Amino acid sequence: MSKIKVLIVDDSAVIRQLVKDILESDPNIEVVGVAGDPIFAERKIASFRPDVITLDVEMPRMDGITFLEKLMRTNPIPVVMLSSHTDRHAAETLRALELGAVDFITKPKANIAEGIEALSEEIIAKVKAAARANIRKKGVTALDLEVEPSHSVDEIIQRKKVIGNKADDVVIVLGASTGGTVAINDFLALMPYNSPGIAIVQHMPEKFTKAYADRINNLVPLNVKEAENGDRVERGSALIAPGGKHMLLQRDNRGFYVEVKDGPPVNRHKPSVDVLFRSAAHSAGKKAIGIILTGMGSDGAQGMLELKEAGAYNIAQDEKSCVVFGMPKAAIEKGAVDSVVPINRMPGIIMQLDKAR
Repeated sequence: MSKIKVLIVDDSAVIRQLVKDILESDPNIEVVGVAGDPIFAERKIASFRPDVITLDVEMPRMDGITFLEKLMRTNPIPVVMLSSHTDRHAAETLRALELGAVDFITKPKANIAEGIEALSEEIIAKVKAAARANIRKKGVTALDLEVEPSHSVDEIIQRKKVIGNKADDVVIVLGASTGGTVAINDFLALMPYNSPGIAIVQHMPEKFTKAYADRINNLVPLNVKEAENGDRVERGSALIAPGGKHMLLQRDNRGFYVEVKDGPPVNRHKPSVDVLFRSAAHSAGKKAIGIILTGMGSDGAQGMLELKEAGAYNIAQDEKSCVVFGMPKAAIEKGAVDSVVPINRMPGIIMQLDKAR
């Protein structure tokens, strides 16, 4: 098996050396070059033909976002972004993911050497996942549908109106990781304004989830927000678990709501898809529809099995349309999935189930 060839692009010599040392500690990875800015990087890409690039956002001569956009248009290569943990950089990182970056890693705020070392496992895992990523086949959007959806005047007028819910309503629980920011956006863009309420876990750190929810709220027919403890899961709405917290689905005599709480990481993640899915198995049972999208690892597979055993209907994204097929594959192998389809087929299945239940 040939080694994964990596090019590190960062204007900090310290960061370049630290990341290089971490990656080369893995026998399956070879750092073929480093570059202090995108202009140097372009030459090294031509010389070394890397399998993966790690890319800083802020650099001289050309910023990382501009370089990424150019790269994806002319010579697509899997990219893992290195981003600072700030509100502004969160927005830039989300833009990078929209442009085709596979994943991102947030740089430590202080004690750079110790902080980067603490991220060793994450850096190696994300570079390896990027090397296997399907970057040329991104999530399906409304434009990819063979037939343009037909919408009534009432639907357009009410497209951002939450119409409430009943205690016995269907509820959707969705989990995703690598590639999920784009996949979730594509999924929500295809859902009708009166769809069942949706609770979402996307593996993402704090600050990023608020920026992400605000961003897609302006792009889709549903009301989307970062979840707060006690928020109701209502029709026409989608709640995204806040980074650094777990989110559970709970039920009372009015219907479903979310509980946002702290706790240790589960499957190395916080929020964890398994936590959401397991809570939905207990609180919603056969009223739940479980969805697992593109992502690295197996978070959500066990929880999805518990959902199925509780009577829920489960859908997994197919391999062809996934950026990384890890999480859907793990759920399928557990026998936890009822349908395996691309994103553009999911809304039709969901709305049929909604009518039937």
